[in-house]
Amino acid sequence: MFRVGTHGLLWLAALRLIPTCVFCSTAEKPDVPSIATYFGTKTRYEEVKPNLLRDPLTVNTSVLRPPPGEFCTPFHVTAVIRHGSRFPTVKNIRRIHRLSELLQNEASRTSQSSTLWLEELRNRWEPWYTEDMDGRLVRKGREDLQFLAQRLATLLPSLLSEENVRKRRIHFVTSSKHRCVSSVKAFQEGLQQHWGCHDSAQGYNHEVDDELMRFFERCRGYVEGVENNHTALLEVEKFKHGEEMQAVRRRLAEKLGLSLHLLTPDLVEAAFFICSYELSIKSIHSPWCLLFDESDAKVLEYGFDLKQFWKRSHGHLISSLSSCPLFHHIFRTLDKAGRPRRSTEAGPEPASVLVGHAETLLPLISLLGLYKDQTLPTASNYHSQHGRSFRTSRIVPYAANLLFVLYDCQRGPRLQLLINETPLHFPNFQTEDAPLYRDVRAAYRNLLDGCDFNKECSTLAAPLYSKVITSPQTWLVWSRETLHGGDGVLSPI
Repeated sequence: MFRVGTHGLLWLAALRLIPTCVFCSTAEKPDVPSIATYFGTKTRYEEVKPNLLRDPLTVNTSVLRPPPGEFCTPFHVTAVIRHGSRFPTVKNIRRIHRLSELLQNEASRTSQSSTLWLEELRNRWEPWYTEDMDGRLVRKGREDLQFLAQRLATLLPSLLSEENVRKRRIHFVTSSKHRCVSSVKAFQEGLQQHWGCHDSAQGYNHEVDDELMRFFERCRGYVEGVENNHTALLEVEKFKHGEEMQAVRRRLAEKLGLSLHLLTPDLVEAAFFICSYELSIKSIHSPWCLLFDESDAKVLEYGFDLKQFWKRSHGHLISSLSSCPLFHHIFRTLDKAGRPRRSTEAGPEPASVLVGHAETLLPLISLLGLYKDQTLPTASNYHSQHGRSFRTSRIVPYAANLLFVLYDCQRGPRLQLLINETPLHFPNFQTEDAPLYRDVRAAYRNLLDGCDFNKECSTLAAPLYSKVITSPQTWLVWSRETLHGGDGVLSPI
């Protein structure tokens, strides 16, 4: 990608400013940009689980936490998993090429901030992304899912067992998108590698179900009321053109020697994403990363989080409700696995693996009531949001996973929730790692008895979306019968 020019010695000296590491061995910790934890949905899984940089198969079995005084055995797991690392989509590839053209044709050669490495960026860096890549899974993405499968097989060996793999007792479902189909195949390859099942006749065993894994496309209330409604993302647009983002634009324009009017907010994001893509695809510390410091990265991440909050999460109630089909599917699967059986009946399905997108996980996570901060994020409260729990970089990186582990215990079935292989409490059970399954069902009774997809998604009538009231202390959402069984009063959720 880079070559030594006539000023070779100077260039080699400048290279010292750009530490790189291409496919480092697991024996050494690769050099990682300081901004790598702020890439939003384009964050590597290793930024959430940094121990995997040294050993991608390391497993902490203590994350399984049934009550210590009660004998329990895991007997089912449902895993909702995001696809692995991927190429940029066509939209971002075109922005990257536009940014490269600006550097070639518009950048000022006399910029005071020009440095040797920046000159090389302008003159010798070539955008290697082509439109046919369009969001496809990369080699690193296949490894993301292969390694995840092997770690989960180590964590839950009786469920993702060799026998269950060979006899195809594990149920696999995927979105139709190429990156998801490739990911579910990679997950199955990981299980086969873990157990030494190298029989080529084993093949792949999965079904494609977009109604389940791409529910958001079928929800008219969401598509027309949020996705295609420019007013639904007003906070995002206000922040994009607000004080914090404009400061990042000015700093970047000066570094690149570009006129401010040429460097749009979308192109600022494109420059940031080049850093993220070259890390997640090639494991290199790109010189593009040096254009941003940590304060810049935090601003950009907040913009990404605003978009996901108002488009896919708690910002609009219909975004969460659109995931009702997946929510019901998960609990039907858990119900079926946990029901009493006669000795002559076949055992429960040991595992269900569902592969989708960040857009699949975020609405479901929101419907479960997770990552709901007291004060909602807006364009005007960036500086008070640094401690927020809703950070997509931490919640839905590539290969993000939400695990529902069902235990057979002395007092009855118990359910534990894990996100990205880390225990997470259900909202109503902050002191219990694995509450009784019947109690979890009771907590979600109104959703289980209601949350009708056709009803919720067929109309745009109020109060389909959240009606938000803000105060310095809290934010309230108009609570619907479907969610909380109340009488239409304002209640904190």
